[in-house]
Amino acid sequence: MPINLRHIGIVTKNLEKSLEFYRDLLGFKIKTEAFENKNFIDHILNLKNTSLKTVKLIDNNAGIIEFLSYDNPKGKLIKREINDLGLSHFALTVQNLDDIYNKLKNNNIKFISKPTVSPDNKAKVCFCYDPNGVIIELVEQI
Repeated sequence: MPINLRHIGIVTKNLEKSLEFYRDLLGFKIKTEAFENKNFIDHILNLKNTSLKTVKLIDNNAGIIEFLSYDNPKGKLIKREINDLGLSHFALTVQNLDDIYNKLKNNNIKFISKPTVSPDNKAKVCFCYDPNGVIIELVEQI
């Protein structure tokens, strides 16, 4: 039985800022928006009195990023470094990294690095933070 990646979930403190970044700057499209069923979410996540809105965004290849906006219970922001244990980042393939880099820089997106060609000359790569502090690797195939 094959296994496929279904989606990436990101808890956001500001849903509109996340949408501005992923939808408006990177070009993802909204697939679904929903207020989740409190009893179901409480049960599967072992939470109490959950109030949760989700928005799923889709890219051209059907990759999905799900944003979770909790009104209750509120989470806390955790500053992660790229080498901390656990999920460190996810990667997006882009067509013109220099253009994306400049566009994001002009919109005050923080970068870890500038676009740099890999030693094998097969890709140009850089890392940035989304509005939630999630690290994203941007990769252009050369």
